[in-house]
Amino acid sequence: MWKFSIRRILIMIPQVILLSVLIFLMAQAMPGDALSGLIDPNLDPKEIEERREELGLNDAWYVQYTDWAKGAIQGDFGQSFRFKMPVSELINQRIINTGWLALATLFFTYIIAVPLGITSGRFNDTWADRMITGYTYIGFATPLFIFALVTLWIFGFQLGWFPTSGSVTPGLEPGTFDYVMSKFYHLLLPALSGALITTVSTVQYLRSEIIDTKQKDFIVTARAKGASESRVYNRHVLRNSLLPIAAFFGFEITGLIGGSIFIESIFAYPGMGQLFLESINLRDYTVVTSVVLLFGIASIVGALISDIILSLVDPRIRIK
Repeated sequence: MWKFSIRRILIMIPQVILLSVLIFLMAQAMPGDALSGLIDPNLDPKEIEERREELGLNDAWYVQYTDWAKGAIQGDFGQSFRFKMPVSELINQRIINTGWLALATLFFTYIIAVPLGITSGRFNDTWADRMITGYTYIGFATPLFIFALVTLWIFGFQLGWFPTSGSVTPGLEPGTFDYVMSKFYHLLLPALSGALITTVSTVQYLRSEIIDTKQKDFIVTARAKGASESRVYNRHVLRNSLLPIAAFFGFEITGLIGGSIFIESIFAYPGMGQLFLESINLRDYTVVTSVVLLFGIASIVGALISDIILSLVDPRIRIK
């Protein structure tokens, strides 16, 4: 187990390096540079050139990449010229909100998906199965941003059950009970909106696996030996059917990253996704490259978590 985990982590290192090189080169290919927006364009061109030389913007790309990577490793992502503050400080302000939103969405996703998938798979071709399958088909056909807009309009603006923007009620003191409850209250609707769409693929995977597993020979043998139906499902069917769910866990993180961009923008929730879109609109490339790098690393870590969970559940993967 430890050998597999260490080997998998070592594989992750070149992936992160390659990702950082690609992001840096793409940022270099964009119009403008780190000096754009920081200085008055009406300045003397000689003075601008001196500033470029001073900042190392005339160096070869690999020299600039090395300096940028050294700074990123130390948590220094540069300066945001639009927000007039260090990018690392800006990210620290937003990443906590995105982290809580992702955790809440994952929690609701599995709380909803697992019971529905088990019910649909165990009682397939019944009315319950048809209703759950119908829900998943609607979910597959509905884009996340449209579903989020509809839930915001119904539960936020029409019924007034949830706040329509922000992450906390202004004026509350951090650390108080009211502050915590306000954070949770603002989190509920965005998290549920994301979870109700994210959950459909997990329900379908679990349903398919249960239907496939319960027809296999070892299940027939267990029934022939007189095992009760609950024992057959709890000890044999579910144990084998949860493998793809475990494999899917890490990729759920990748999906949440993409979903957070839409969810946070629609609900005006101040997180990394909203920061990413704001930075693109403001052409704040320093922030864009930093956020893309963090999103990419989160995706790689998600794949790592999937592999480690799979190796725990299925020892054959460790052998390979």
